[in-house]
Amino acid sequence: MHMAQTLERSLQRAHCQFKLVEHEPSATSLESARKAGIPAARMAKSVILDDRRGHYLMAVLPANRQLDLSKVRKGTLRWQLSGEQALVRLFKDCERGAIPAVGEVYGLEMLIDPMLARHQDIYLEAGDHESLVHLSVDEFFRLAPNAEVCDLCA
Repeated sequence: MHMAQTLERSLQRAHCQFKLVEHEPSATSLESARKAGIPAARMAKSVILDDRRGHYLMAVLPANRQLDLSKVRKGTLRWQLSGEQALVRLFKDCERGAIPAVGEVYGLEMLIDPMLARHQDIYLEAGDHESLVHLSVDEFFRLAPNAEVCDLCA
C-alpha cells in the first residue's frame, strides 16, 4: 500500500484524521469504490482540465457521475480534458490514473460538485491503484480551503 508523498505530507500538515483503506487493484475510481465496498457516490474522482495555455484545473465529482464540461466556469477560459503527459508531469508521485482529488495540494485550483459536500465522509484515491483515503468532508475541505463548490455533473 502506497500513498503519494504530497498527499501524505499535506494530511500531516493539516493534522487531518483519516484512514487508509486497502482494496484489490483497480483502474478507475468507480472500480476502486466497488472493490473497496463503498458507495460510488462517496468516492471523489478527479478530472483534470486545461485551457490550452498552461492553466490547469481539477474538477472533483462523485465516481458514479460524469463531468459536464459546459458547467465548468472558471474565469473566461475554455476548458478541455488534459492529456496524459500533463497528468504525469503534474502528479509525479502518483501512479497513472490514481490522482488524489485534492488539487490544491498540487497547486491546482479546484471545483467540487455539491453532491460530494453533502456527505459526512468521502473517499479519494491515495495515489496508487490499491488504496483509498477515507476522511470526513470537513477534513477534506481543510485540504482544499479555496475550492469552489458548484454543479459539475451531467
